[in-house]
Amino acid sequence: MTGPVDQGRVLRVGLVGVGARATIGEWVPAAGNHAELVVTADCSPAAVKRSTELFGASMPFVDDYRDFVDFGVDAVIVTVPDDQHADVAEDLLRAGIAVYLEKPMATTAADADRILAAAFESGSRLYVGHNMRHMSVVTMMRSIIERGEIGDVKAVWCRHFVGHGGDYYFKDWHADRRYSNTLLLQKGAHDIDVIHWLAGGYTRTVSAMGDLMIYGDNPSRADNTGRLMGEWFSMDNWPPESQRDLNPIIDVEDISMVNMRLGNGVMASYEQCHFTPDYWRNYTVIGSRGRMENFGDTGGGLIKVWNKRHGYQPDGDVEYPIGGDESGHGGADQRTMAEFLRFVRHGGATDTSPIAAREAVATAASAAESLRSGSRPLAVPPVGEALEDYFSRGQTRP
Repeated sequence: MTGPVDQGRVLRVGLVGVGARATIGEWVPAAGNHAELVVTADCSPAAVKRSTELFGASMPFVDDYRDFVDFGVDAVIVTVPDDQHADVAEDLLRAGIAVYLEKPMATTAADADRILAAAFESGSRLYVGHNMRHMSVVTMMRSIIERGEIGDVKAVWCRHFVGHGGDYYFKDWHADRRYSNTLLLQKGAHDIDVIHWLAGGYTRTVSAMGDLMIYGDNPSRADNTGRLMGEWFSMDNWPPESQRDLNPIIDVEDISMVNMRLGNGVMASYEQCHFTPDYWRNYTVIGSRGRMENFGDTGGGLIKVWNKRHGYQPDGDVEYPIGGDESGHGGADQRTMAEFLRFVRHGGATDTSPIAAREAVATAASAAESLRSGSRPLAVPPVGEALEDYFSRGQTRP
């Protein structure tokens, strides 16, 4: 069983999966908490070069993360493809190693529960990298709710305009549901988690519809194995039909619409489109005494609050500039990594939650099942009481 790490020594961190999200490993020394990245792992030969470019030629590299035990690691950052999350996380947790698991936690509720069980049974610390809980736009909206400016939350709507979707998700494994299940996980897990956090509850009933409207008809296909998104991303890839070298298999939806009823009675909706010209998220939160909405989701944007009665009014009764996070994930990644390292060393409460991460997966996976079966309403399976109790106490025994 793992516990707090001695404050007098450096926290030794490994990273498995040297792909597009491996850049978060660069925040390990920058985030403080007296930590350093000491080894990386990936089964792809191309990853050796990527590891060197990111972390320097002196960084040890192995092709099997199970060799991390030879490096005496205290914690591991897991950024492998989504379908591998459960196996890798379970192996590490049961080996007594703390885990930072990139979102989505898994591709099915059953696999998410398997990860929770491994952390519970081993006592190893589990942290899921839902970095949007550290984005300024989200923390500001949560503060507005907590101050009572819009009353009790009754409904949350989120529209996600994924303008880079063709480059981000339709040229590699993300496009194949065998590996990603649904983009309601890869992208929607963020937003569903935020909806739950703002609303103070978890989805218990879901229905959805969706389609593959644009990218499925594109005949330009290529095997991009060994390449990363940065190698083909270009703002010149417009309109969406002009994308080239898409994944040979594309069977995930490029537009989805989800309706949710939470256990506390709040109603919510989530819409996601991967062929819009713009790229940002728009949340509307309606309370018993007003509503708020964000315009832009990074530094320079605004959160507008309407809490007086009137007709159409483009300006809010109160407006809050969104500060920081000019590059989106950048600042939030650093704050998330700092929280993880602090949690590994000291324990205690965190803004992110493994249970909430699991509930986002369960909701998204149930929504995908609904939209692929005629939009029939489905009950979202709850997590077991023992697991919920354990994680609600910060992963400590009674």
